Amino acid sequence: MKILFLNQAPRNADKGPPYDVARIEAQLNSYASPGTKIEIGFPDDYEGSQLFNSLGAQSGLNGLHHMMETPAIVRKIFWAAENGYDAVISSNTFDPGVDGGRLAVNIPVIGLLRTSMHAALTLSDRVGVTVPLAPHVPYTRRLLRTIGLEHFVSDIKPIGVYVDVQKRKDEIFEITVKLIREMVANGAEIILPLGGALIPYVVNPDDLARETGVQVLNTKAIGIRFAEMCVNFKMTQSALTYPRASLNYSDFTSKL
Repeated sequence: MKILFLNQAPRNADKGPPYDVARIEAQLNSYASPGTKIEIGFPDDYEGSQLFNSLGAQSGLNGLHHMMETPAIVRKIFWAAENGYDAVISSNTFDPGVDGGRLAVNIPVIGLLRTSMHAALTLSDRVGVTVPLAPHVPYTRRLLRTIGLEHFVSDIKPIGVYVDVQKRKDEIFEITVKLIREMVANGAEIILPLGGALIPYVVNPDDLARETGVQVLNTKAIGIRFAEMCVNFKMTQSALTYPRASLNYSDFTSKL
């Protein structure tokens, strides 16, 4: 089984992802079953891709960049279906491009937010959510409202750190522990950490769980194992929910 773990932003020599791709790919494969290969992929560059870096430099990631990058993500999802991948997982925990991708292909397209929220609600009634930055809070509320899950969330709290994250591992851990304890005191029964660049790429959710005594979910592991289940049992997004037309790759690249 081969699964594409699709990054939200393009990669080039000067402005690649803010992590070691080989290290993260090895980490992702450690979550997979024997016989499954996880490959990190990137959308092609597009007009407006600089927006992601501009917002990030201001700690202002508010969801606008996801709206700008969606066409490039959908195009790459279609490419993956045409090039032998059994499933695609959107690596970003806010699910950019997932609905569009599901309208374009018949292989499973997995979003970590929706998949992990449903896993959390299978195991508990009230979910506490952490996000990297304050602008993520209203954005996350809107996303959860769109998929009808907002009323299951007890709190959404920002960590407030999203630069130099490897050097600030201890700081991220301490802040997150404090936030988790506050959310549990306010009724949270399980914790969903959004922003995979922090958790699990820098801070291990198992360490947070040991420190706080409450389950902290690993969104990447959940997405990978759910994608494997879909492939193994020949499950994919419903064609009634996501009706598809017959398309060619050139439909995504040609202009009128």
